Amino acid sequence: MNYKVTVNNYKDDKYYPKIVNAVNELLGSNDTVTTAKVMQKIGVLSIENYHKWEKGKVPYLEKVITCNLSKANRILRIIGFHAHDLNMAKRIKFLKYKKKTLRFTKSGYKKGEELYAREYVVVAKRAVKQIKS
Repeated sequence: MNYKVTVNNYKDDKYYPKIVNAVNELLGSNDTVTTAKVMQKIGVLSIENYHKWEKGKVPYLEKVITCNLSKANRILRIIGFHAHDLNMAKRIKFLKYKKKTLRFTKSGYKKGEELYAREYVVVAKRAVKQIKS
């Protein structure tokens, strides 16, 4: 099936409710949401496998994700769309282990690496004071 997640249909995807619940749970304890943490919460990445990758025992994170890469890409796109709806800022955060940057993908393709390395941050809205005259 060639299913492309777009801004018009991402809320209809079967992963959307799981992602929303995971993001809400993560935001309850922190102002930052990473794609890896969301993937752990929805059950496609175990905490043990994440820690193995983090310690350099796994060559790239995609190797230990329990869904196929097409589904992983769908999940990453939905996370991005949902974070945009929440007005969260995105930044890229690559992890290092022993001065070596850890890889997320087998290919090492820049766009793919950046999708996995995204971290979404709550942007505090500034209170605007109205001057009474």
